[in-house]
Amino acid sequence: MKRLLNLQADRIEMVLASHKVAGRVTGGTVTPRYIRFQLLTPLGVKVKQVAGLAEELALSLSAPSCRVYRQDGQVQVEVPRQVGRAVGLLELCEQLGQRSLPAVTAVLGLDEDGVPLLLRLPSPDVAHVLIAGTTGSGKTALARGMVASLALLNGQRSMQLVLVDPKGRGLSEFAGLPHLLRPVVTEVGEAVWLLRGLVSEMERRDREKRSEPRLVVVLDELGDLLAVGGKEMEGVLTRLTQRGREAGLHLVVSTQKPSAAVLGGVMKSNFPVRLVGSVSSAEDARVAAGIGGTGAEKLLGQGDFLVVSKGQVTRMQAAYIGSEELKGLVGRLRAKSGQRGEVVVELGSRRGRRAVAGGGTGGQAGSGGPGEDDGRPRMWLLPATGTDGPGSAVGGYQIPLPLKGE
Repeated sequence: MKRLLNLQADRIEMVLASHKVAGRVTGGTVTPRYIRFQLLTPLGVKVKQVAGLAEELALSLSAPSCRVYRQDGQVQVEVPRQVGRAVGLLELCEQLGQRSLPAVTAVLGLDEDGVPLLLRLPSPDVAHVLIAGTTGSGKTALARGMVASLALLNGQRSMQLVLVDPKGRGLSEFAGLPHLLRPVVTEVGEAVWLLRGLVSEMERRDREKRSEPRLVVVLDELGDLLAVGGKEMEGVLTRLTQRGREAGLHLVVSTQKPSAAVLGGVMKSNFPVRLVGSVSSAEDARVAAGIGGTGAEKLLGQGDFLVVSKGQVTRMQAAYIGSEELKGLVGRLRAKSGQRGEVVVELGSRRGRRAVAGGGTGGQAGSGGPGEDDGRPRMWLLPATGTDGPGSAVGGYQIPLPLKGE
C-alpha cells in the first residue's frame, strides 16, 4: 500500500512540476472510499492554480475524478479508490458494545480519521434528523443502519420504533422486529392515521410530563408521503418536529428532493441535524445542508455523507448492513425477545478487531518513498494491521461536539 501511495504522490508532484506549480506531497489519509493527499505549497502558490490541474491530476492517477480543496492549512488532493471498502455495521456495533453508550444512540459510520460517529437522539442538539441525497447516495442504507444499530444497542422497553416505507422496499426487512410499535407501514393513508395518533400520544405525554419509552419514527421518501398525504401530512409532521423531543418522540426523515417546496420552511427549520449525501447541484446541496459551501454535490455516493449540525460539517462513510445480515439480526432479536420478554443483546467478546470492516483507519508513519529529496518521509494514515495498534477500536470513539448533549 505504501509503495502505491508514494508512486501516486510522485505523479502528483510531476504533474505540478510540469505546469510550473511548486508543491510537495507530505502524506495523506486512506479512507474506505477515497485517498486524500496532503500537498504543501510555498507562499505565493494559489489554491486555484492547483485546482485548475484537477483533470490532469486525475488523468495521471488513472482516476475517474479528482477534487482539490483547502483544509487544515494545506491543499488537499482527493482521489476515489478504485475499489471502495464497506464499513460493516455489525462489526462496528460489536466493538462499541463493549463500551457504555448513551441510551437511544445510533451508529452512523466512520469519519475521515476512521473514528466511529454516533448520534444521540435525545440530545437537545439533535432531536430530529433529516437524511437527504439523490438515488445512489445511500440514504436508505444509512437509515437502515441507524434503525439496526438502535435495535441492537437498546431494549424494546426503553425504545420503540415506527417505520413508514411508502415504497415497501427500503425498510420492509425489519418486519417482525420486536421493537416495532406496529408492523411496517406502507400505505400513505395508514401513515397519516398513525402519525395523527402519535400527535395525540405526544400531547398526552406533555400533560403527564413523560418522555419514556422513547419513540423513534423513521420515514423513508418524504417527498412521496407529502405528495399523497398533502397538507394534512405536512401539518402532522410539523407538529411532531416542533414539540416531539420533550415527549420522547424523534423523527428520522429521508428525502430525495430536499427542496423548500418539499420540506416547507417551518418543518425544515426543525431538523437541527442533516445527513447529506451526494446531490445533483450546489443549490440542492445548500438546501439539504441548510448552509452553503459544503461541497455535497461533489460527494462520491454509496454512503459518502456529510454530517451537518450548528454550521459544523463532518464527512463520514456510512456503516452498511446487508440484507442477509439484517434478516439474521431481526431473527436473533426476535428469539431473544421471545425467550426473555425483553431484548438483552449479548455482543461478542472478541477483542482487538478494527472498527473498519476491511480497512480505512490507522496512524502509522510511512517509510521514505521515491522523490523525497528533502529527507522528510511522507506520513500516511493507513489501515491498521495490529490488534491493538494505532487505529484499532481500542482507541475509543467520539461524538462530534455539536451532537453531544447530556
